[in-house]
Amino acid sequence: MHALLVTEADRPATPIRFVDAATWPRLLEAGLSPTARAFATAQGFDAKGGAILVLPGEGGAIETILVPLGPGRVDPFLPGRLPGLLPAGLFAFEGWPGDEALATIAFLLGAYTFDRYRGQPRERAFTLLVPPGVDAAEASRIAQGVTLGRDLVNTPASDLRPAALEAAARALAARHGAEMRSIVGDALLRANLPMIHAVGRASPESPRLVDIQAGDPAHPKVTLVGKGVTFDTGGLDLKPSSAMLLMKKDMGGAATALAAAHMILDARLPVRLRVLLPIVENAVAGAAFRPGDVLASRKGLSVEIGNTDAEGRLILADALALADEDAPDLLLDFATLTGAARVALGPDIVPLYTSDDGLAADLMRLSGAVNDPIWRMPLWAPYASMLDSKIADTNNVSSGGFAGSITAALFLSRFVSAARAWAHFDVYAWTPKAGPGRPEGGEAQVARLVYALLAERYAPR
Repeated sequence: MHALLVTEADRPATPIRFVDAATWPRLLEAGLSPTARAFATAQGFDAKGGAILVLPGEGGAIETILVPLGPGRVDPFLPGRLPGLLPAGLFAFEGWPGDEALATIAFLLGAYTFDRYRGQPRERAFTLLVPPGVDAAEASRIAQGVTLGRDLVNTPASDLRPAALEAAARALAARHGAEMRSIVGDALLRANLPMIHAVGRASPESPRLVDIQAGDPAHPKVTLVGKGVTFDTGGLDLKPSSAMLLMKKDMGGAATALAAAHMILDARLPVRLRVLLPIVENAVAGAAFRPGDVLASRKGLSVEIGNTDAEGRLILADALALADEDAPDLLLDFATLTGAARVALGPDIVPLYTSDDGLAADLMRLSGAVNDPIWRMPLWAPYASMLDSKIADTNNVSSGGFAGSITAALFLSRFVSAARAWAHFDVYAWTPKAGPGRPEGGEAQVARLVYALLAERYAPR
């Protein structure tokens, strides 16, 4: 169980009271000690919004913590504000109007810090008494999965090159007793994964494909594919320095896949899980692939390179083709693929692409339930002509500046044909501005959503 949670307490927990304009007057009148009442009145607290208030009781000890809900819609992750503000002690929620399981998860996610490079890591001296009826093990596994994903994205590329990302995947596989193999370097060519090889061959660290499998082969086949570009210079179509600053996060798709895999495996969901991670560094060297090159692909389609900075879709295409050969019941891929997705929906909302209306409806519904936001975007078939090539079966980029996220998804769709259902998530994998439950930095977007989908579809009732 997560270190910040306790299910039994040997002392009274300090209540964290969530109040609004309707409940605050009653609490002020009859639910506080005279000292706390006088302090709250002196501070002008009115529950209409603003700061959290710590109230002293008789003798100076903390009596309660007031969290204003404010008017209008309550952020379901509001309890995620608390970890950065709480003193040492044992606390318990009181009066939370929403889903207490989601509130507990938000609390854990809000407590996340990335301290690997700090001389003095920040300590958390507080704990939360799990609300009645909340599954502490479930909340813990979800938080642990997100923490894994965030840690991987936050780690600088100097310490997370292809071999290190493979090692992280191997550690996860070993933890859960899963099988894992990796195909490295020129072995990719022999395994008919030529585009993964081409994109990563210029790096001093060899490109590779990680393949994790677990679960009963008789169970429904679920395959997760995550883009693992540990650093993206843009290749010979070199990015400007400002665009390269966050490119350590270009393996965010792989981090998301591993985060979701931890939740799925830890919960022992009855699925045959496969995780495929094409892992490369898109570097600049004499062996780098070039604009105008034509690459062979596992699918048999030839791909003209219109831009070497559109490398993620190339490695995903080979991995998707491999995954598709197994005809999975559900095939999901995650990739920090396009800046166009951010222009369309910003950093918080992940574009979803799928031709399966039922899958899209389930994902959109669960997205709201678990507060892991997505929005369905169209796989608009007429735009496929933007990817036409005069010398190959397809180009890797469109001929103009329009619909970049859609054309990237359409490119990937050409490499999926046998899977019963497929969805593509164009993730950002980063929180640029901290919010409740979402500290600034790396983020495992849609990992919780995917886990919720699979738990709903496949978990024993």
